[in-house]
Amino acid sequence: MATETVNLQLDSEAARVFRTATPEEQKKMEVLLSIWLKEISASESLSLKEVMNDIGRTARERGLTPEILESLLNEE
Repeated sequence: MATETVNLQLDSEAARVFRTATPEEQKKMEVLLSIWLKEISASESLSLKEVMNDIGRTARERGLTPEILESLLNEE
């Protein structure tokens, strides 16, 4: 899969979480964002809840466990 670099405006906390994550965690976050954007683009007729459920299912299939997500969200 070809990748491109983009600049995003994030709130301070989200930016800090990304910057302080390990390279592996950053890659997982990048994959999740990529999936999320593609899902939204491809499924405009689906509700946000349906899109989020699809994203969650894909994330689990790719190894993001609830424990890893909780750890990422609770990092300071």
